[in-house]
Amino acid sequence: MRKVQDYYYKKAKKDKYPARSVYKLEEVQNKYRLLKRGDSVLDLGCYPGSWSLYASEIVGPKGIVVGVDLQETESLPRADGAAIHWLCQDITDPELIPSVRKIRPAFKVIISDLAPRTTGNRWADHQQSMRLVEHTMSLAVTLLHEKGNYLCKVFQGEDMPGFVSSLKKQFTLVKVVKPGSSRKESREVFVLGMEYRRPRPVK
Repeated sequence: MRKVQDYYYKKAKKDKYPARSVYKLEEVQNKYRLLKRGDSVLDLGCYPGSWSLYASEIVGPKGIVVGVDLQETESLPRADGAAIHWLCQDITDPELIPSVRKIRPAFKVIISDLAPRTTGNRWADHQQSMRLVEHTMSLAVTLLHEKGNYLCKVFQGEDMPGFVSSLKKQFTLVKVVKPGSSRKESREVFVLGMEYRRPRPVK
């Protein structure tokens, strides 16, 4: 294991997070402040729970976090954090939106660390990643508040620039971020959209 990997792995254990991925979200938060006290947060692909735990701490006891994943997630929130509701569901399941809305009708922030099972084929992995990303954005169109924030993981490839361009029509600020805690050889980046502009109905 390389030193940087070892550092973040050990840091996660020390800070009592189930995975090192938490520091990617922390870096984005420290720079862009996408999460604020009292926010409602939907975490797509939440297992094993690090992002949800971190979001819970940031938004505090007046906020709320809903974590969704195919794998059962049971991490307990910190004592001073927001309540976390864990849903064991597929994000492509049509029943997900009704399930989420039983807890919260809409969210101030939607975050996603979702990644496909990699095959080693760069093109195929990118295509699978883009399918997941497009679905997270379709959920955002339904569940994200006006002026809400959105963050998703993307595997770099030929279709990513088009996705980023489409977000620029929907958000006031769009950034592609490569956190220092990401493995340098990884093709993952994070696309951030700040201040969602909900489409106006056509008269």
